[in-house]
Amino acid sequence: MGVRYSHMFLILLLLHGANAALKDPVQKWRTLSGAPPLVIARGGYSGLFPDSSQSAYQFALVNSLPEAVLFCDLQLSSDNVGFCMTGLALDNSTLIAEVFPKNAKTYKVNGEALHGWFSVDFTSNQLTDNVTLIQNVLSRPSVFDGTMGMNLVDDVVGLNPAQLWINVQYGQFFLDHKLNIVEYISSKVKEFGVNYVSSPEVGFLKSLGGKLRKSNVKLILRFLDEKLIEPSTKQTYGAILKDLKSVKTFASGILVPKNYIWPVNKDQYLQPATTLVKDAHALGLEVYAFKFANDFISSYNYSYDPSAEYLQFIDNSDFSVDGVLTDFPSTASAAIACLAHTKDNPLPPPRNDTRPLIITHNGASGIFPGASDLAYRQAVEDGTDIIDCSVQMSKDAVPFCMDSPDLTKGTTAATMFTTKVANVNEIQNGSGIFSFDLSWSEIQTLKPDLVGPFNQEGLKRNPAAKNSGKLMALADFLAFSKRSNVSGILVDIRNAPYLATRGMGIVEAVSSALVNASYDKETRQQVLIASDNSAVLVAFSKFPGFKRVLQISHMISDASKQSVEEVAKFADAVSISRGSVVEAQGSFLVRFTDVINKMHSANLSVYIGVLRDEFMNLAFDFCANPMAEIVLYSSLMADGIVTEFPATAAEYFRSPCSDFSKNLTYTVMPPRPGSLLNVTDPHALPPAQGPVPVLEPADVVDPPLPPVTIGGHGAAPSSNDSSTKSGATAAGASSGLCLLVAGLAALLAVSSRRP
Repeated sequence: MGVRYSHMFLILLLLHGANAALKDPVQKWRTLSGAPPLVIARGGYSGLFPDSSQSAYQFALVNSLPEAVLFCDLQLSSDNVGFCMTGLALDNSTLIAEVFPKNAKTYKVNGEALHGWFSVDFTSNQLTDNVTLIQNVLSRPSVFDGTMGMNLVDDVVGLNPAQLWINVQYGQFFLDHKLNIVEYISSKVKEFGVNYVSSPEVGFLKSLGGKLRKSNVKLILRFLDEKLIEPSTKQTYGAILKDLKSVKTFASGILVPKNYIWPVNKDQYLQPATTLVKDAHALGLEVYAFKFANDFISSYNYSYDPSAEYLQFIDNSDFSVDGVLTDFPSTASAAIACLAHTKDNPLPPPRNDTRPLIITHNGASGIFPGASDLAYRQAVEDGTDIIDCSVQMSKDAVPFCMDSPDLTKGTTAATMFTTKVANVNEIQNGSGIFSFDLSWSEIQTLKPDLVGPFNQEGLKRNPAAKNSGKLMALADFLAFSKRSNVSGILVDIRNAPYLATRGMGIVEAVSSALVNASYDKETRQQVLIASDNSAVLVAFSKFPGFKRVLQISHMISDASKQSVEEVAKFADAVSISRGSVVEAQGSFLVRFTDVINKMHSANLSVYIGVLRDEFMNLAFDFCANPMAEIVLYSSLMADGIVTEFPATAAEYFRSPCSDFSKNLTYTVMPPRPGSLLNVTDPHALPPAQGPVPVLEPADVVDPPLPPVTIGGHGAAPSSNDSSTKSGATAAGASSGLCLLVAGLAALLAVSSRRP
């Protein structure tokens, strides 16, 4: 028989999963019964483990709501033994072709020829003793391939699920091979404790209904694509959908693709909901939706937050489906138990005992172009605490917000200023079009450009807003921040030494802008000054109300005591990468570092980033759910998370599950590094990466800033350039003063360093 994991695996999974405790407050649902929607685990936790494997079913049970349903796609062997296996051709999800290379067949299935290996051609012993499973979705881990055997229905029943759902996708095919699934199910329904049976074949359901009249088993008609022909009635599924009264005569409910309920247009944006759920409920039919998976590209309206999609189906103002069939049942469970009915909850204030700060990375840059006015407005609307501005300088010394000085990253500069392409090795490897080579008036002609980190893999961000919004001068950003309800701002300063050689004092320009906006006297909003250069932070020690943040962009495995002590001399906080908090190998979490604790021991706040919602940004332990990563860093007492999708963080922190002190029936628990890695085949993992360095004093202490070079090759023109707008004019004027006091500023930077 194929490999089965030991009981230790279950112990590890319990450490990963949900905890059961007291009952939660009763919520009102718009399901047919008024009860919460069901979570139906398709093939178990098939988003992580091979579909229908014992491990997939085990993992689903311990990571889902207690009443979750295990879904088994039933197939029969030649000796009439039932298996759970999705897809009629076994070679799509097993290694059967390697074991029985000469046993492929071609059969007619619903009028179409299908070539492959089929369960009807093998005995149960042949299958259980020789055939192992594989993951058939490329974005999912392949390290479990060949380690798990095919699963009997009896094996699934032996896990004692709260409810069991049998799906028969090809009843007529098995009948053609003298295997009667109607007889099989009717003889086993009481023994197995079957609660639901679904099929896309009307004739099969009617036959089974005649056998199960006295049982409580619910029969569910599964709808396929509207244009496909249902084999027994010869009608399209679209035609059957228009006659739900006839469905009610033989079924208790319907299982439909999710786009039957919330259709999307050709551009992958949501269209208005259909009336299907309300129409079916009016007839007493339950409605279940399928095709839910965290790692499938869905509508751009969800911004790669799978929880948002579930909420669209269960927590809108008009209806709720009665259940969702999903490859990731923990995410669906969290949507139901934690997130539904919470959108109007107040966001608790950030404190050590409540939650970390939500800090943006170029605003809500997962929704709108980074550092654009729309990205900042969206961030405020989404509930962020701190909005950020990474300051760049124009040729005429106007500070503005943009993630990189290379304007080909985030704007349309590459199509408009091709003659400005240059190589600046002090900034980056490779050529670019740099902000300090363009005037502010030229930069204002550019459009922001929304390009996500996984565009090449097909994970585009909100294409409808690709070039929306406007770039913001620092002064405009500060004015906007003042008018908003955010609790603070973060101003990030980079490349100060190089800019000084170009005649631009970025420290002085930022200081002047903050003073002009009265942020030096601000009491309502916190000012965070961030930089990867210690001399920049030292220069801001003259503003005692500002909090200084050292950016440690490279990954570290630890921090020496001496380096932490040095950081504490000129900074109040550090911003570190995700990999500096928890190490990974082959997309699996390995272990926690001690960096957070060591920084906290020196009274340094710790911010972690950058968080992104795209599933390709996540280790497998997070189960393709960006909220799980937020839960992890919150549980580690991070003081802030830096994210491009602040709405996802706010959504979690509004929920009762963000309070670990509450005894809830279900809550979202952080993954345990190593728990999945320990049950993988070590030979299937990629080689471990080389050692990650330890943070040392030389990594954090920089020389004093050089004086601003008067008349440098990028020197600013007259500060009264008529092209500057709003705060840009004031910033340009201040830069002239900066040039006069450059030498003094350098001396001040040296003298301000703490011993």
